[in-house]
Amino acid sequence: MTAFRQSAQDVFIGRQSSPGLLVVPQGADGLIIFAHGSGSSRFSPRNVHAAERLQQLGFATLLFDLLTPSESADRRNVFDISLLGDRVVEAIDWARADARLSPLPIGLFGASTGAGAAIVAASLRPRDVAAVVSRGGRPDLAGRALEQVQAPVLLIVGEEDRDVIALNDGARAWIPSVTKLVTIPGAGHLFEEPGTLDKALTLAGDWFRQHMHGGAYDRAAVR
Repeated sequence: MTAFRQSAQDVFIGRQSSPGLLVVPQGADGLIIFAHGSGSSRFSPRNVHAAERLQQLGFATLLFDLLTPSESADRRNVFDISLLGDRVVEAIDWARADARLSPLPIGLFGASTGAGAAIVAASLRPRDVAAVVSRGGRPDLAGRALEQVQAPVLLIVGEEDRDVIALNDGARAWIPSVTKLVTIPGAGHLFEEPGTLDKALTLAGDWFRQHMHGGAYDRAAVR
C-alpha cells in the first residue's frame, strides 16, 4: 500500500444523507466517484488504496456508502442495480451542486455490483459522466442501460475470473461508446494477488487521464 495520504472530509450524500469521504487535492481537475460492490463500504481497504492512487494523479475522489445499514441488511438491495444506480446519480447531482466540484469532469469507478450501478448512472447522466472504469465488475447487471452509455468504458477483469470475463465480454457488445476489456494476468475476482490491484489501478488512472485530463470531454457538447 502507498504511504500517500490526503485529508478526507466527511460528507453526506442524497436523500438518505449517505456518509462519504471526499478528498480534493490542490489543483484537482477531475472527480472520481466510487461505486463499491456488495458487502463493501467507504472504508474498503481496496477502494481507499485506489482512491489514494488516483489522488496522486490529481483527481478528487468520493467514497460513499450506497446503502444505509438497514438497507444493507436486506440482501435484495445489494443486487438492486436500479436502486444502486440511483444512489450514484444522487452523488453526481450532489457534486454538481457543490461549488468546488461543479467545474470538474466526473469519472465513475465501479467494482462488483457497483459497476452495474455506475453504468446505470452514466446512462442517466450522460452530460455529467466523462469516463467509467469497472474493476472486477458486473456491468451486465445494468441491462438495457448498457445501450445508453455515452462515456468511454474500461472493463478490467482478473485473468482467473473466467466467468466474469465472459459476462464483461457480453456486456461490452451492447455498449455503443468507446469500450475496452483488459484482463490482468494472475488476478482473481478481488485482485488480492500481489501486484495485481496496482496493475489494475494503473490502467484505470490512464483511462481517466486520457478521457478527463486530456480535454477530450466537453460537458456542454454532450447531448
